[in-house]
Amino acid sequence: MKLSIIIVNYNVCCFLELCLNSVFAATNAIATELIVVDNNSNDSSCEMIKEKFPNILLIENKVNIGFSKANNQGVKMASGEYICLLNPDTVVAEDTFLKILSFSKSINNLGVLSCKLIDGSGCFLPESKRNVPTRLIAIKKLIGFSESYYCSRLGKSEVGEVPIFVGAFMFLKKIVYEDVGGFDERYFMYGEDIDLCYTILKSGYDNYYYGKTTIIHFKGESTLKDEVYAKRFYGAMQLFYNKYFKSSLLFDLIVKMGIIIIPFFKVIVKDKKIESRPELVLKTSQFSYKAIIYLIEKQDYHYSIHIENTNFTLSSKSSKSKGDIVYVS
Repeated sequence: MKLSIIIVNYNVCCFLELCLNSVFAATNAIATELIVVDNNSNDSSCEMIKEKFPNILLIENKVNIGFSKANNQGVKMASGEYICLLNPDTVVAEDTFLKILSFSKSINNLGVLSCKLIDGSGCFLPESKRNVPTRLIAIKKLIGFSESYYCSRLGKSEVGEVPIFVGAFMFLKKIVYEDVGGFDERYFMYGEDIDLCYTILKSGYDNYYYGKTTIIHFKGESTLKDEVYAKRFYGAMQLFYNKYFKSSLLFDLIVKMGIIIIPFFKVIVKDKKIESRPELVLKTSQFSYKAIIYLIEKQDYHYSIHIENTNFTLSSKSSKSKGDIVYVS
């Protein structure tokens, strides 16, 4: 087996169906297995997989064990030389994995490989490529100044070494994943992707960003817009710093203060809606996934995607929130 694709799902049945359709279209010429780990969804995700994708290996957890544990669970079942950790609210192009596999063969010491991500409105997601989050960078992000958190030295369509990627798309050899022990299961959500990328770097591998292929990630990166997210994100950051750097009482104090005052910074980090555009529906029966991604990235219209033989369309009018589902008769 050349490639194992692991998708951790939780209550995003419609987006998962679109994702799986695009993945199957992208892996026709590659020996691939798909593994979906469902974290006790209460929607119809598992029923949909059993009905429409019976060849997928489905793991049904009885509780939500978190992103890290679920990915490790999926990788243990994988038999591919390469693995791709993929979010369920993504859309890949027909040639995404062909390009990624071809490029990976040119890198002798490959760690994690990722690509360009756009949201459902076509906007580039800067978390596609990130810097190692030092304490200063983390504090600045806490109050809404995220520029240094992202890796801007490399263009969004360029190729080169980048230290940290988002967990929505992470491609690497299974042997590398196993060499570093996979995801640290102390992370439930947030921070585990940073930790894994940094662990792989510290182990002597090279992480690469490949901006020559684009995928859609409907849910933009969560903003620091409420106390719940702040607690989760900076709890993960404290775990990361205590693991790799010296502990800092000053940093812990600043984080605690930041969590308390975060509601006052909503004006800085509030969600921004995209401008009004004419709306068009892209049907998967009429357009390839690569064409759909290309058109959405152009941003000439507000597009929604309709999967053949379904009663819903999927779209996003915001670069910072979950995608929209519209049911049609």
